[in-house]
Amino acid sequence: MALTRSFKETIKARAERDPEFRMGLFREAIEAMLSDDLETGKVLLRDYVNATVGFEALAQDMDKDPKSLMRMLSAKGNPRADNLLAMVARLKQREGVSFSITPNDRMHA
Repeated sequence: MALTRSFKETIKARAERDPEFRMGLFREAIEAMLSDDLETGKVLLRDYVNATVGFEALAQDMDKDPKSLMRMLSAKGNPRADNLLAMVARLKQREGVSFSITPNDRMHA
């Protein structure tokens, strides 16, 4: 189901006024991808980009076509790892954050 314009505007407004929400959206996108849920990760990352920098500015930062970046994060998009990781790196830089991976408490058999 496609998101409505008002939903996108609501996400954007909240991301602009609530840094915790904005970072949570970004973090959830990364965690979904690392948990082998690329589809959810792409949706969340697309929402994050739309709510923050926008595809035009991100594409300019990356020296890419904005439509190419949008396609990467579309439902049928199949981004190459190097392009997806470059996008995440640029977004991390813009946001001024880093992510780390920590082990969970479960033992592996």
